[in-house]
Amino acid sequence: MVEGIIYRYRCGIAWRDVPEEFGPWQTIWKRHRRYSGDGTWDSILAALLTVADSQGEVDWSVSVDSTVNRAHQHGTNLPRTTGGQLELHESVC
Repeated sequence: MVEGIIYRYRCGIAWRDVPEEFGPWQTIWKRHRRYSGDGTWDSILAALLTVADSQGEVDWSVSVDSTVNRAHQHGTNLPRTTGGQLELHESVC
């Protein structure tokens, strides 16, 4: 079951697409949900990090993402204040 969960995350596939050799996808999903809810995954991660850190296999450097997301000038619903005067046009009838 654990191998099926890991395979699903590694491949980025839907639960229904997990190969049958790992077992029924519903069972794999239920086990993942149970482990996530009761803190089993957190305990496993903490234990693995402790062992890896004691062996000097963990690089604790920080990586910062400097991605910039730009929006179109009309991508907001806020009024645009330019400081200029609003001109009223006289209607010609």
